[in-house]
Amino acid sequence: MARRDAALPSESGRRPAHVYLVGAGSGDVELLTLKAARLLQEADAVVYDRLVGEEVLALIPAGRERYDVGKARGHHSVPQAEIGALLVRLAGEGKSVVRLKGGDPGVFGRMGEELAVLAEAGVGAEIVPGITAASAACAAMGIPLTDRAHAQQLRLVTAQLCRGDGEPDWSTLARRDETLIIYMGLAKIDAICRGLRRGGLPDDWPVMLVANASLPEQASLVGTLTDMPAKLAAEPLPSPCLVVVGSVVSMGAASPARRNGRGDLAPLS
Repeated sequence: MARRDAALPSESGRRPAHVYLVGAGSGDVELLTLKAARLLQEADAVVYDRLVGEEVLALIPAGRERYDVGKARGHHSVPQAEIGALLVRLAGEGKSVVRLKGGDPGVFGRMGEELAVLAEAGVGAEIVPGITAASAACAAMGIPLTDRAHAQQLRLVTAQLCRGDGEPDWSTLARRDETLIIYMGLAKIDAICRGLRRGGLPDDWPVMLVANASLPEQASLVGTLTDMPAKLAAEPLPSPCLVVVGSVVSMGAASPARRNGRGDLAPLS
């Protein structure tokens, strides 16, 4: 099998400007792709988000440039425009740059904005996918994303559509034949549950919240559209947290075991 050679230096002695947009996966270093791990070893500079696991960051060799541009809900430590400018500058200096994003860079990771900035500056880019939170959370809880008897389709949405007048069309999201995954939905769980019930899902429709999927501190809540807000109030979960809506959730509840944050089988409590 042929292997692509690394980019050769230009006549000026610098390598062609290039940025790798790399998915760091859900946080568990063992779920990182081989390609992502190799690029981290080879990078001159790594620009990373707050959702990147510490064990993943530990793969970066000592002495390499690191830039923490992490964003948290309600607080953007580095504006998106500055992140784009940083990537362009580092690549222009002839450095191999890894833009490391939690999960998959193409799933609610603002990758499109950074690709546009790089393209405008004439900087080459390559996308390296990672395991997104939807896959990691459901795998960790021992349930499938799709199933012939439960969900024939899968939909990934962001709860940011719930802001202000941007409320989604709940009737289109309230389907019994699919698994609905809502990213960044923890603070909007009341609106989500009410909206899906108004859209046509029954009061007892299964809902699962998973925080820190695949990590040792993983935590989860299982309930229904009716009782989930009260359950979350009684047992708060940290962010990041994924909302899983669909009858596949009941498959996990019926299983003899679930997987813990490291992917090992553990008895149900």
